[in-house]
Amino acid sequence: MSAATILVADDDRAIRTVLTQALGRQGHMVRTTGNAATLWQWIKEGEGDLVITDVVMPDENGLDLIPRIKKLRPNLRILVMSAQNTLLTAVKATERGAFEYLPKPFDLRELISVVDRALSEPSGQDSKARLAREEGEERLPLIGRSQAMQEIYRVLARLMPTDLTVMIYGESGTGKELVARALHDYGKRRRGTFVAVNMAAIPRELIESELFGHEKGAFTGATMRSSGRFEQAAGGTLFLDEIGDMPLEAQTRLLRVLQEGEYTTVGGRTPIRADVRIIAATHRDLRQMVRQGLFREDLYYRLSVVPIRLPPLRERAEDIPELARHFFAEAQEEGLSAKALDPEAMDALKAYHWPGNVRELENLVRRLTVLYSQETIERDVIEGELSEGKAAERAVAAPAESLGGAVEQHLRSYFAAHEDGLPASGLYDRILREVERPLIELSLSATRGNQIRAAKLLGLNRNTLRKKIRDLDIRVIRGLK
Repeated sequence: MSAATILVADDDRAIRTVLTQALGRQGHMVRTTGNAATLWQWIKEGEGDLVITDVVMPDENGLDLIPRIKKLRPNLRILVMSAQNTLLTAVKATERGAFEYLPKPFDLRELISVVDRALSEPSGQDSKARLAREEGEERLPLIGRSQAMQEIYRVLARLMPTDLTVMIYGESGTGKELVARALHDYGKRRRGTFVAVNMAAIPRELIESELFGHEKGAFTGATMRSSGRFEQAAGGTLFLDEIGDMPLEAQTRLLRVLQEGEYTTVGGRTPIRADVRIIAATHRDLRQMVRQGLFREDLYYRLSVVPIRLPPLRERAEDIPELARHFFAEAQEEGLSAKALDPEAMDALKAYHWPGNVRELENLVRRLTVLYSQETIERDVIEGELSEGKAAERAVAAPAESLGGAVEQHLRSYFAAHEDGLPASGLYDRILREVERPLIELSLSATRGNQIRAAKLLGLNRNTLRKKIRDLDIRVIRGLK
């Protein structure tokens, strides 16, 4: 790659100096300015092979300058830097024609790498997306300025103008549906319908009818034709939440849609074109499910064209103050009392483990707004609300869909409550006893105290069951259920 002339516009003198030195060491000639007017003059005069511009400058917003630059010099690559690290900034930079968006503070090595790509990749690969957004519409679909969220914003901005299938991974409460909605609302299918389906909430025998629709007489009770979610989402986006709960037979039909781009209704024979973008989400480990034979491997790869992992709230604690303020503001807009947190209360929020993630934080803010009269919430209130007992009573994470989920939820609360004083050893045996005792008790109850039948039900040797009954001090009452 040959040396290039790079135009840098940023009102921060320190950043201009750093970029001049770093890019100069790469053999480039760098011209810098602190305002948009000078940058525009240079561009009109035909100078520069690449532009690096800040968003907020004293005379003009850098994002507003991009369309004029692209109209005058369509092949001139533009890199946008910004301390306004939101999804909207990333989206606007991309849809207006920027080659790349870099949040501040940026990694210098990454910036140099992006500069190399911008100067070496063939022209015509810049995003062609154009969002016809209403003036003044600035409501943020996602909140957070942490590094983890910045990476997600950059990925989402690149996905907006595409129809690529996306798989969103994340714990319950991390905002998987919010990400799916953002991809729809800011993407090229935004004028279509966004349809969300939770696989875990639909009876297994009805999933195929729910997704693909059915014809009259297709099964008992099908008195008329019914459209499915694919048909309802035509021209828009279909969000398949908790895809790991989809039964294998429905997985086979979904795979055909992804492979062939068409489907048939239950009881139907005429193929229907599937004009939808599919976004899926799960809190499960799909790779483990593939190994266990519970999820089709070919479907896994079809869905995971672009995987996105949403970080749990405990991995982005620096976003908690902004999230809390956002939820307090939302509550106030709905007519609830204005509230704020004192610094120590905010520190308590940041130190908490958040097993229920952003959803748990939102619910906590709602409780604080409704239940407490003081305008400024103090630390003792927060600590009381987040105590182990109340966290268990008000488990705001999604209800556990499995025994493993229930155990995981219990352990998260336990570790959060004993962070500074965990037992020296023995936790493994303790948890096994806590699970084993009710399992044996309920099995004995189900078999009316018959130990032979209970042992068979559990898959244990009769003598092993008897020993466990003695060791766990379980009282056996025959004839009761």
